[in-house]
Amino acid sequence: MFHDAHLWLFFIIVFGVVILPGLEMAFVLSCALTSGRKAGLIAVAGIMTGSICLVLMTTLGISMLIKVIPGAFSALLIAGALYIAWIGFSILRSKSSFGAGLDVAVRPPWATFRQGMLTNLLNPKAYLFMLAIFPQFLQPQYGTIWLQALTLWIIVAITITGIYGSVALVAGNVRGLLTANPSAGVMLNRVVGVALMFAAMLTGYEGLSHNL
Repeated sequence: MFHDAHLWLFFIIVFGVVILPGLEMAFVLSCALTSGRKAGLIAVAGIMTGSICLVLMTTLGISMLIKVIPGAFSALLIAGALYIAWIGFSILRSKSSFGAGLDVAVRPPWATFRQGMLTNLLNPKAYLFMLAIFPQFLQPQYGTIWLQALTLWIIVAITITGIYGSVALVAGNVRGLLTANPSAGVMLNRVVGVALMFAAMLTGYEGLSHNL
């Protein structure tokens, strides 16, 4: 396979993984709805920073330890599930509606950025991608491994920015509609909170099943 075709195939796979609704998309959506498009874009920046850490770990071979240390991957899944459940529970118990009664000052930009990075680093889907797919595209015949890893990360970054950034911008516009209709915002609170807690249950079950 020629290098250009190799990169296009990687892009198609990354696009398919990122565009599927998941933990990171839900986090960006909740940030944009509660605090506006700027907060949503800051969340995207945090997720991208987390992806840098994952690429570095994979390139160095650190993440491969998950394959050889018994229970490491299960522990990751359970830790991610607990973190997701905490976010979902916080949203669910909130008495404010999405887009109303909340201010960016309540959650500083740095806190949003940090949570975005943690959401990526505790996302089991991200580790599955980095362990099962990313290494397959690091081929010695295409040159220096570090340059290849940088190229692949740029593709990941562009895809994340395009998809999650669009989610943040659209959600930021919807926030205005929710401000005018608080009851709809409260209902959305419940839906997102329950959805995140359900995702946490599935992730936790998968982690526990690896130990059975």
